[in-house]
Amino acid sequence: MITCTGLSKHFGSIHAIDDFTVDIPTGQIFGLLGPNGAGKTTTMRMLCCLLRPTKGTAHIDSYDITKLADAHKIRGMIGFLPEVPGLYETLGAYQNLDYYAQFYNVPKPQRQESIKKTLDDLDLWNRRSEPVGGFSKGMKQKIAIARALIHDPPYLFLDEPTASLDPQAAKLVRDYILDLKTQGTTILINTHNLTEAERICDQVALIKNTLIKVGNPKHLEHSIFARTIAVTVDHIPPTLPQTITSLPGVTLNKIQDTTLYLSVKNPSDDNPRIIDWLSSQGIKITFITEEEHTLEDVYLKLLGTPQGG
Repeated sequence: MITCTGLSKHFGSIHAIDDFTVDIPTGQIFGLLGPNGAGKTTTMRMLCCLLRPTKGTAHIDSYDITKLADAHKIRGMIGFLPEVPGLYETLGAYQNLDYYAQFYNVPKPQRQESIKKTLDDLDLWNRRSEPVGGFSKGMKQKIAIARALIHDPPYLFLDEPTASLDPQAAKLVRDYILDLKTQGTTILINTHNLTEAERICDQVALIKNTLIKVGNPKHLEHSIFARTIAVTVDHIPPTLPQTITSLPGVTLNKIQDTTLYLSVKNPSDDNPRIIDWLSSQGIKITFITEEEHTLEDVYLKLLGTPQGG
């Protein structure tokens, strides 16, 4: 489990992140979302013990990131994918991974098995001997992800893991991340890809130099926006806008052509009442659906700015 308590980092008068307080349960995928300069990478680097907090602290399991002895233990427990892959470009993929695995004192038989499995999973085994300098950006990113996993860490920190990948490769990496979760790995992702975060994250934290909101993506969507249903009917009597609002908990937002847009508390409870009432008025329903809000809608509502690139 990762526990952050008042975690803050200041660079002179610049407050990169202030009072970041969250709990990340073991085995979850947790997303950090926010515009460029919001403090996402700074937060991740503190948790990796690469930056010392100005104040506050965080614990990974029982280890405190502010204590030097604990920091050495934490570095052995985590895998980290930075923004820039930083590979040795004259070495092959296999050599790169073998070199880094030795820093973690991974025994040779285990190194060989782990490298083979990881490169197989990422569809790179057949190119293991080629110098990575000739690889595409996406391939280098996949090698960097493999490097973060080479010592089988229980915690994985990913800074924009699919930023340079084509759609097929990005899906492969997303599926791989989800598979790691099933194996019990706790994963922290910094991303601008809100659709991706909505797909794979158990929880997300929206930050803008401090924590704005944290929660499950769908729960955030439902807590911030009213549930809205769109009901298409065969005709709309002139009196309907006034009479439909007599239904408890139902608000008419707008009428577009023959579609009513209604705010309700809970569609599964309220839809049957609405259907029964319209039928009692001699109005035939041709289609009914719930309007879905997305994590992007939540992001724009809370942070008031489009996500960075």
